[in-house]
Amino acid sequence: MIAAAAPHFNVFEQLGKHLGVVWGAGVALLVVVLLTPAVGGMARLLGAVDAPGGRRLNRSPVPRLGGLALFLGIFVPALAFVHLDHQTRGLLLGAAVAVTVGAIDDFRGLRWFEKLGGQVLAAGIPVGFGVWVDRFTFPVVGVHALPSWLGMPLTVLWIVAIMNMVNFLDGLDGLAAGVAAIAGGTFAVIALSLGKPDAAILSAIVLGASLGFLRHNVYPARIFMGDSGALLLGFVLATVSVQGLLKTAATVALFFPLLVLAVPIVDTTFVVARRLKHGQRVFEGDQAHLHHRFLRRGFTQPQAAMTIWVWCLSLAAAALGTRFLPIRPHGHWKVWPTVGAAAIGLLAVSISIYVVYVLEIVKIANPYQRRRAADDPLRKAS
Repeated sequence: MIAAAAPHFNVFEQLGKHLGVVWGAGVALLVVVLLTPAVGGMARLLGAVDAPGGRRLNRSPVPRLGGLALFLGIFVPALAFVHLDHQTRGLLLGAAVAVTVGAIDDFRGLRWFEKLGGQVLAAGIPVGFGVWVDRFTFPVVGVHALPSWLGMPLTVLWIVAIMNMVNFLDGLDGLAAGVAAIAGGTFAVIALSLGKPDAAILSAIVLGASLGFLRHNVYPARIFMGDSGALLLGFVLATVSVQGLLKTAATVALFFPLLVLAVPIVDTTFVVARRLKHGQRVFEGDQAHLHHRFLRRGFTQPQAAMTIWVWCLSLAAAALGTRFLPIRPHGHWKVWPTVGAAAIGLLAVSISIYVVYVLEIVKIANPYQRRRAADDPLRKAS
């Protein structure tokens, strides 16, 4: 069994051995930076444009379909730097289906069950190619095998869930791309430490593609990734997390993707629970997401996005600390690594509490917010 921490892991040494991680990220960034303006122009010609109004936050028409540039930014370096084995082919084929489903929705719209069916199809492709959780490792209980009849549908459910979570998060300029970049970079380092270079390269490619897209997507955005981009990024992150993190014997592998993707998970859980509580349709868009609540609390779009990015970074740091700080090697506690892990954990918890308090996700006594909410019916509805 692989230890929970990897004290002898040297990230620069591993990057030197696996230069595809660096090159993949660099090529992805360059491809997306160069192609995104052309994709935006094509989207305008096709009429795939988000007009202001409704739940949209943009004040002028903005083209979507940015996911097409993201797809090429992921597909091209993957062909160049990733070993195209059976599982990788399944991942890339599933990614093509995911971006196609999203692009159709961006262009002409899909009913919720049509989009969900497309997502299930996309998720089922890598599972059919062998990318599914055939075992899980949990502290104390150890390693347990999962039969195919259970592991395969659970993996499809995981991939579809993360696709929708990233899609739900895509509501502020740059927000989803920034979160995907943080997740991709974190997954790349952890996958390298677990001896999964192909998963590390794919994760680094997501990092590079997301950073390249941010060049055109930060506030005020000149293009949106649309469903095509959000479903694509969610698909690749979810599939890579199965291929490179969950299918290992690391005792805390289950916590890595949950920590790194905690923000979209929390956002989706909160929104779905609220919609069910009020008898609303789960797949019908509204302004109840965490980023909308930040705006109603007086944050600007850049401030809201930056706050959520910092929150994601703190959780990613907690995941990295869990992996690399040798808190208890060979059964003996180490003082300074323990102090470091505690400090990182405290930071992540503090930022999480701050977000919960500011957004009143849990109704903690806050007289100032109460007075403002009493005068603002939109705030009361949230």
